[in-house]
Amino acid sequence: MNRSLLVTGANGFVGKHLVALEAAGGMSDWRLQTTSAGFDLLSPDSIDAALQAGVPDAVIHLAGQTFVPEAFRDPARTLQVNLIGTLNLLQALKNRGFSGTFLYVSSGDVYGQVGELDLPIAETLAPHPRNPYAVSKVSAELLCQQWSYAEPWRIIVARPFNHIGAGQGESFVIPSMARQIIRVRRGLQPALLDVGDVDVTRDFLDVRDVIQAYLVLLEQGRNGEVYNVCSGVEQRVRDLITQMASLAGVEVELVQDATRLRRAEQRRVVGSSDKLQKETGWKPGISITETLQGVLSDWAAREL
Repeated sequence: MNRSLLVTGANGFVGKHLVALEAAGGMSDWRLQTTSAGFDLLSPDSIDAALQAGVPDAVIHLAGQTFVPEAFRDPARTLQVNLIGTLNLLQALKNRGFSGTFLYVSSGDVYGQVGELDLPIAETLAPHPRNPYAVSKVSAELLCQQWSYAEPWRIIVARPFNHIGAGQGESFVIPSMARQIIRVRRGLQPALLDVGDVDVTRDFLDVRDVIQAYLVLLEQGRNGEVYNVCSGVEQRVRDLITQMASLAGVEVELVQDATRLRRAEQRRVVGSSDKLQKETGWKPGISITETLQGVLSDWAAREL
């Protein structure tokens, strides 16, 4: 029988892709463990109730408060959900006798402001979180690492950088631009795109490649270790928007919207996944063009 895998946040962007991958027969080694109802990370009783169906062989912990502007608006709740919620999950698993592999999904955002001499960003670079979301993630990382020393589990931390794909909410830049481009193509808005600061660079990875990295880390990741999950390719956001417009067959003009500008903006981001690749053999397999086309197709299939 395939090993059971509990995925918290299964209704989120990455979680839905994991569910779809299993439905398509792409997870031959794992069987997703479903719960009769969703659980609240801030309610130990609800987590325990969700585990009554059985103790999983492994956990991918995706659930959390992930939106940076919301973290600035309500830092206390962000810390509660991402740090205390993780502690509640760990304790519930321990109480149920869990002894498998626990993958904590953190974020490349924990590195904070990084000088150009430190690019590409490797795991040896100390975190310097610059927003409450990143503080909550690095705090939960440390909690997981402490548990990796104290418990007979394998606990691994993944730090994904920007990941994109079909189904991502429009609060993120690439799906937001894709939605506007499809609206332009349909004649629903002028050929003007409201943008934030699009002359920054980011390290974008297809969500399907991210999931493959998580699955390989469940098999080969070392206990207590941290792994970057990224493409290793620096992409200027403006160039990706222009490429999407070209793929959609429209010409657009970019207009900066002050409400879309973020605080503590990092100008350039590119990560190194050398550690992940060397230890597991994982490599990105999906081109940025294929990813962007998938995002456009997703929005083209929607009512806008």
